[in-house]
Amino acid sequence: MSRATTLQLANVPKEVHLILQLLKSDKQQDIHALSRSSFEDIDWNLFIKQSLHHRVYPLLYSKVKMVESGRIPKFVKEKLCFEYKRNTFQMLQLSGEMDWMSRLFSSNEIRLLFLKGPMLSHELYGDVSLRTSGDLDVMISIEDLQKAEHLLASHGYQKDDYIETVLEDWKWRHHHVTYYHPRKKVKIELHWRLNPGPCKEPGFEHLWKRKEVSSISKTPIYMLGKEDLFLFLAAHGARHGWSRLRWLVDVDRLVDQSIDWKTLKRLLIHNHFHLAGAQALYLSSVLLETPVPLEMPVNKRSRVLAQQAIFYLESMINLHSEPLPQEVADYHKRHLFSLMSWNQKFFFILSFLYPYPEDAELLPLPKRLHFLYFPLRPFLWGWRKTRKHAIT
Repeated sequence: MSRATTLQLANVPKEVHLILQLLKSDKQQDIHALSRSSFEDIDWNLFIKQSLHHRVYPLLYSKVKMVESGRIPKFVKEKLCFEYKRNTFQMLQLSGEMDWMSRLFSSNEIRLLFLKGPMLSHELYGDVSLRTSGDLDVMISIEDLQKAEHLLASHGYQKDDYIETVLEDWKWRHHHVTYYHPRKKVKIELHWRLNPGPCKEPGFEHLWKRKEVSSISKTPIYMLGKEDLFLFLAAHGARHGWSRLRWLVDVDRLVDQSIDWKTLKRLLIHNHFHLAGAQALYLSSVLLETPVPLEMPVNKRSRVLAQQAIFYLESMINLHSEPLPQEVADYHKRHLFSLMSWNQKFFFILSFLYPYPEDAELLPLPKRLHFLYFPLRPFLWGWRKTRKHAIT
């Protein structure tokens, strides 16, 4: 049985099926080999919406240009062309900001790792114009966070989100803070962790030792090593249900690079991201025909988790559009829990015993008495629930 037959894809819109067929066609002859039936009964307006939603329109445009005349309406090609050009300008702007930021932080002795952005497009796609990036995701040591925040503020960046915290839970419950430059219209996500806690993950010092230098610029642009990058992309995509195909295409492109699979397997298992990694590889192998290395075997659990992620492709779900429909929010919570190892589930449940900012809001105490929120936590949780039911 082929892998494609082990996933139920009947409810995935045919427009998404066509996008996938085009994305996995690397050469013009592959695209010409697509059957005419693939282009029949397509809602082309929905095709455009899906392309934009999944953030694959730049790469898709490079494929669509090769499709023989008559199969795709002219207005579709024109729309994708317009979005491709707009994205190219944005990526060039981000490239300039990335270069500036690298020099700025280096001159102020702050070690900086770029997680996503133009360098990722350059390394995985060979061209900054073929991938979208809405911002620059960077990572620093938590010890440098305050210094970095002052540095960005002194150059016109404004903090876009203010984290509410109690007993310094922000250090592990959250993983980044956002900065926005109103004149440049550039957003930066400043990370001190790869993922929100309480999950285990490689620390900054280990990531820095395994870093690589991107060839995108003469200025040293430091990025994650291949194995760390796979862990980051797999964890990020899984956390968002693979609701955008762009993340899966990133995995497909990364697999084609020189990865030490034995090292990666140990890294995933050690940090309890082996389920997310297996899900990513299985989804990519089915939807994009990514070859899975022998060192990363697929099992029944991988197929189950991959099937759960198909839910997000069936309805063009945007997890960033809040409030989510209740059924989507409930499904997503269950799916995220199923992706956790037993170790992650234990610490996730245990984290509910740690005070939340809502506890301090409900019962304000002097800072020197904040330790009392630990024994009071169950009572405050019950109080909030009672108040919530009374209001509804």
